[in-house]
Amino acid sequence: MEAEVLVEQVPVKKAPKDKVGAWRMVAWQSRALSISCNVLILGFLSIYCTDTLKIPAALVGTLLMATKLFDGVTNLLAGVIVDRTNTKIGRARPYELSIIGVWLCTWLLFACPPGFSMTAKVIWVFSMFIFVDSIFSTLLNANNTAYMVRAFSKQEHYVAISSYGSIIVFLGAIAVNVSFPMLMAKMATSPEGWKTLIAIYAVPSLLIGLLRFFFIKETNNVDTVSGEKVNFKELMAVLKNNRNIYTIALMLFVFNFVANMGVGVYYFTYIVKNVGLMGPLALTQVVILPLVFLFPMIIRKFTTTKLIFAGLLIMSLGSLVNFFAMNNFILLILGGILTGAGAVPVSMLSALMIIDCADYNEWQGRPRAEGTLGSVTGFTSKIGAAIGSGVMGILLSIAGYTGNAATQPESADLMIRLLFSIIPLVLYLLVALTLKFYKLDKLMPQIRKDNEERRNQMGLTK
Repeated sequence: MEAEVLVEQVPVKKAPKDKVGAWRMVAWQSRALSISCNVLILGFLSIYCTDTLKIPAALVGTLLMATKLFDGVTNLLAGVIVDRTNTKIGRARPYELSIIGVWLCTWLLFACPPGFSMTAKVIWVFSMFIFVDSIFSTLLNANNTAYMVRAFSKQEHYVAISSYGSIIVFLGAIAVNVSFPMLMAKMATSPEGWKTLIAIYAVPSLLIGLLRFFFIKETNNVDTVSGEKVNFKELMAVLKNNRNIYTIALMLFVFNFVANMGVGVYYFTYIVKNVGLMGPLALTQVVILPLVFLFPMIIRKFTTTKLIFAGLLIMSLGSLVNFFAMNNFILLILGGILTGAGAVPVSMLSALMIIDCADYNEWQGRPRAEGTLGSVTGFTSKIGAAIGSGVMGILLSIAGYTGNAATQPESADLMIRLLFSIIPLVLYLLVALTLKFYKLDKLMPQIRKDNEERRNQMGLTK
């Protein structure tokens, strides 16, 4: 009788090992949630600079583009730094503390003294944005994939984190998207109001962002090559022999180009003429939530490239709807839902695609180099963001936009509409065409099998 009880209890004891677990899921996604809130808030930086600090739109665009170009360079360095790190608490985990710098400097970014001269304001914004985007956020971007594969051991774990786990980030992003424009309309009417508004989000976001560092340890050894620090020559060979990473990089370039234009707040200010409606519009994104729950099952049936291709087409359709929407809130809801749903495959699968590239490196007998691979995609993401923010400011100025005017000329309104719709549509379609160059989908089952056998032979798999 006792023997039968023991047999029945064995599966119960082993099952949790094959699951991420609710608490680990929350702890892991805490930093992603914090950064997501930060990215959304930084989307309002341009209008803060033009309408509160009274910096010309073209100068703001050039300024943000310059900082992000600098950020692109630091991204490449950050990846190498992470791959060459070897500490008692892990390779990637130490860089989680960069979240402190992200939020401190974000608050300072929106706390520029209004009495400063134009030159001083530009220097202040440039310096603080460099710290936020080019140093602290860059280190967090570079360490993410390297941290994931050392904290979790199975492909199923990566999928669960990227799908179910993203629900946490998704809901948090909706909360910020809904609440921030509403509070902005009431509070961000003065420099002091902006400082208070940012502090309301910065303090809790910082505390949430630290949970990953304190509760998620690196326990999975995947370094079958070198095992310690990787030399620079090995990393360059990885980039030369793994061209699949550049398809991912291009996709993220365009994705961040559109996301960082920050044109939405201008659209709702001057086309819809009610910036507060950005909140209710963001709330409608909750209808996408069932898609996030279904995504793990969808991934099993379709390849990565097919899912992303479909997502890009859906985002293109949403952008087309936005062009005809004008101030029609129903059409804006439809366009927002389509673009949001289409973005799900891109946002969820990009990290998995980087892991696939790292698995491919290991399969070839090279260092996995997750940090370096992440730095390449981070580099193109930041360059895309730089060009996006710069192009928007320059095009708005050419079209006659000025932050001192209560209303804008028709040329500026048309440019805002194009930046909100047709330009993203064209870019999404171009990226969809480049996915044919990504070749890893069909190879991955054999690659994972061979890598697992090699790790077992080396005694790395627990």
